[in-house]
Amino acid sequence: MKPVPSVPNRVSRRRLLAAGGALALGPLLAACGDGTDDGDGSARSAGNGAGGAGPWSFKDDRGRTARTDSEPKTLVAFVSTAAALHDYGIECKGVFGPTEPIDGKPNPQAGDMDVSKLTSLGTAWGQFNVEKYAALKPDLLISNMFPAPDLWYVPEESRKKIEAVAPSVGISIARTSLLDPLRRTAELAESLGADLNAKKVTDAKARFDKASETLREAAEGSGGLKVMAMTGDADQMYVAVPDSYSDLNYFKDLGVEFVEGKKSDEWGFWEFLSWENANRHHADLIMIDNRSTALPPKDLSKKPTWRQLPAVEAGQTTPWSMEERFSYAGFAPVIEQLAAAVKKSKRLDT
Repeated sequence: MKPVPSVPNRVSRRRLLAAGGALALGPLLAACGDGTDDGDGSARSAGNGAGGAGPWSFKDDRGRTARTDSEPKTLVAFVSTAAALHDYGIECKGVFGPTEPIDGKPNPQAGDMDVSKLTSLGTAWGQFNVEKYAALKPDLLISNMFPAPDLWYVPEESRKKIEAVAPSVGISIARTSLLDPLRRTAELAESLGADLNAKKVTDAKARFDKASETLREAAEGSGGLKVMAMTGDADQMYVAVPDSYSDLNYFKDLGVEFVEGKKSDEWGFWEFLSWENANRHHADLIMIDNRSTALPPKDLSKKPTWRQLPAVEAGQTTPWSMEERFSYAGFAPVIEQLAAAVKKSKRLDT
């Protein structure tokens, strides 16, 4: 059965949780992080980031410290993570995760990257070509964690072989505020040589802050507008549990009132609803998962119960960038889009 991104019970692994992700290379195992927690949880770079020539290290959100003899140069990352690093001027050589165009347009998870110039190790959940990965001779593997400690889209069955090739870094993006993975990704980028004082970076942060204030003002003036974030497949609609997602968590902090999906399983990311029960919750505005793995609006419209939802009838829907890249440049337009949708929408009769 094809997994629905972010819906864990769809596949046999301990993580496809919020839905969507073979060689014996023993000699390289020594290059991996030691897996120990050495203190304060902060980013560390013995090379001082920004071009440091000495040994490099970074303590990730698993409490593991990745170490290399010099600043890592050949990077491989989950596509959204690679796109976030790209915004800081840090380039990856290989990526894994969805990169295919959607309706002829670049995949939103790829951000501003030209994925045609990158080596793809696989685009679907469970696809990770270990041989191709090893051939890149990577210095570092990077991914988000949804939730920790598993690296998103790194198959559990191949994990040991993958970890034997190079050290890895995981950034936690679940059950926390958006501000945390944004900060941690910036810290990682800086350790890899990014200049966080570059005008492009500071301009993106200023735009993010302005967008956040605009959303706060829109939420305050919405009169209690109820927003629902969802995804869907052929059989079910999934209503998000807002506190489990860092972006929705942050939007709540800014005053957006969300429909609170009821946890349907141990992972607690979704409430699972049959399409016959799609109207269980009232929403004035619906955020629709925009990933290539989710049912797109044109297919959702084939579901009668979807078409009958008040927000859908009123045209009050907006895309939900559920796996947006965790950079200020990536999230500023996302927040601007949501603010505009909140301002445009009105409360509907229940």
